[in-house]
Amino acid sequence: MFRFLAPVLFVLIWSSGFIVAKAVSPHADLQLFIFVRLALTSVVMGIAALAAQAAWPRGRQFGTHLLAGALMNGVYLCASYWAITRGMAAGVMALLGALQPVFTALYLAAIGTRLAARTWAGLFIGFAGVSLVLAPKLASTGAGSLTVLTVASALLSVVAVTAGALVQKRLSAADIRVAGSVQNLGGAAVAVVVTSLVSTYQWDNTSMLYVGLVWAVIVPSVIGVSLLMWMLRHGEATKVTALILLAPPLAAIQAYFFFHETLMPLQFIGFAMALGGVLLARSRTAG
Repeated sequence: MFRFLAPVLFVLIWSSGFIVAKAVSPHADLQLFIFVRLALTSVVMGIAALAAQAAWPRGRQFGTHLLAGALMNGVYLCASYWAITRGMAAGVMALLGALQPVFTALYLAAIGTRLAARTWAGLFIGFAGVSLVLAPKLASTGAGSLTVLTVASALLSVVAVTAGALVQKRLSAADIRVAGSVQNLGGAAVAVVVTSLVSTYQWDNTSMLYVGLVWAVIVPSVIGVSLLMWMLRHGEATKVTALILLAPPLAAIQAYFFFHETLMPLQFIGFAMALGGVLLARSRTAG
């Protein structure tokens, strides 16, 4: 039962990250927000691990956890949010972010892992669906905000989360609470460096900011990343990361309810395509 519920919960939680970023951006510098979020998550997960008397990794394993967190949490979030704050439309960033499962599949194919034709077809159908969902946003914002640096930063974020997920796949022994604490510490280390370099240190102490922070720590960071770790340990990396294709369409639906953004028939068609593509990519080959 949990194997069925975990992917559903994960995509709902992961997609809420787009909404949180939009909600808190008027109230705090996003780089500073990322640092505080990751640092608090590390503390929360660490306390949970200590309470459970879980074993902590040492030596090389500890370093590998730090690396996974630095990539998946630190570089991914800092680079993508930096691109958005420098003018890249959130829809463009979401579209580039949806390339992550495709990048995972390409890497696995490059190292000799054979993927089923239906997996490739599902990934590309899903990405086409994401493109349709985001098409109205892309048309309204245009490409004027795209620069070499913002595109490079966005692609760096996608490469980082892809690499981090592949490193994560190799870390199957550690308690998830311990892994979450150490990996968020790795992400916070990246975030504090980026914050010191580019942050404006805006933080207006409004209730909306703290509501967003609590949600970001407990839901996407603690619950969402824990679900992602669990799924990567119990499934194929390509099939797990294919779920990320559903995040932008679900975020568009959430934006409709929270921010009254309009949805067009084309977007519903795109969502159906994205869902169908993910189901195809995650389906088992007969025989």
